[in-house]
Amino acid sequence: MRYPDRIQAGRELAAALSEMQRTEELPDPLVLALPRGGVPVADEVARALHAPLDVLVARKIGLPGRPEYGVGAIAGEDPPVFDQTALEMLGLTEDRLSSTVAHERTEMHRRQDLYRGNRPEPRIEGRTVILVDDGLATGVTARAALRYLRRQRPGRLVLAVPVGSPQAVQALSHEADTVVCLQQPAVFEAVGLWYEHFPQISDAEVTEALHLTTAR
Repeated sequence: MRYPDRIQAGRELAAALSEMQRTEELPDPLVLALPRGGVPVADEVARALHAPLDVLVARKIGLPGRPEYGVGAIAGEDPPVFDQTALEMLGLTEDRLSSTVAHERTEMHRRQDLYRGNRPEPRIEGRTVILVDDGLATGVTARAALRYLRRQRPGRLVLAVPVGSPQAVQALSHEADTVVCLQQPAVFEAVGLWYEHFPQISDAEVTEALHLTTAR
């Protein structure tokens, strides 16, 4: 079943997480969106859980000439996380991707500065951290983000998405304490195919959402 848009997907995901909050408790929750597409989804989750919303900027490392095909990702100042199986299949080495990594790290810093401004980074240690995106294809970006967060010692680390490939969900179940994925279609192909309306999210929409959440 396709979602009408990211907002409706976020509401359905929020309902599942609200039920989890009632039955299991999610103490001191913090909702982190993977921008840009994860922000509208995460905003609905944060509203439902009465939790603060922030972003974790992670960048996909794309295949040269095919940037949409992710073979790795970076988060924070951590070293890149690569899909070694994909690299071997494509005959690529990490060294051949060094210029792509440098470019994506520069873009990551630009977005961090733009989205965060003078706001300090949120406290992670000891909290229930819920990482949200609009979907999981390969899951490599979420993997880099989860490993970055894990090193900051959250009390509980939850990955929450409306839709994802079964393979990615299974792989990431070893990275997060809990993975909440509402739909896992056997034939996945791409995240956007599971939304009727799937526009690009602008930097302005991200910064507006973060501004509004601090005003709530």
